[in-house]
Amino acid sequence: GVAAEVGPGKRVLDAGAGECRFKPLFEHAQYVGLDFGQGDPHWDYSKLDAVARLEELPFPDASFDHVMSIVVLEHTPEPARVIEEFQRVLKPGGMVHLVVPHMWEEHQKPYDFFRFTSGGIRYLLQSGGIRIRRIHPVGGFFWQLGRRMMGVLAYTQSGWRWLLFPVLAPVFGLIVPLCCYYLDTLDQDRAYTLGFIAEGWKQ
Repeated sequence: GVAAEVGPGKRVLDAGAGECRFKPLFEHAQYVGLDFGQGDPHWDYSKLDAVARLEELPFPDASFDHVMSIVVLEHTPEPARVIEEFQRVLKPGGMVHLVVPHMWEEHQKPYDFFRFTSGGIRYLLQSGGIRIRRIHPVGGFFWQLGRRMMGVLAYTQSGWRWLLFPVLAPVFGLIVPLCCYYLDTLDQDRAYTLGFIAEGWKQ
């Protein structure tokens, strides 16, 4: 993971940190959690170090060794500008670590704007001055199918449909996802994927 690559004392910006769930992984580093604070009304944003838009980061140039943004870029209406801001606040040779969705349900409405292909996130990073290290799919067809099947359970959690939950839960909550997890190795193309891990260096 990202934490293993971060050396002691290095400055890490968690851009779109939400409730700062990754902070315990960076006790050896200088962790800074930033968020706009409007993604989920039920979240506790009190642990944030800064509240600001990703398009206008309140930090000087070249002030971080690493910037990570985990399933956040879809929530900004200006993703290209956000990448440019990441590049600006990174030190020379600093790294950006992203996870972006591809086949993912709409969430945190109305702040959900985009989905990304591998070519799309590559273009955004390279155009923003980031040299690509890797773009890796998060699972393939069967992994994505397993997640869709688990969505059946979400459908049953309201009104009279609760009656179906005890019957469907073992199948769609355990058996089908477990089978899909092991079948996923059969998909070498990975055109159907939940999203992409994308990483690169500041040029």
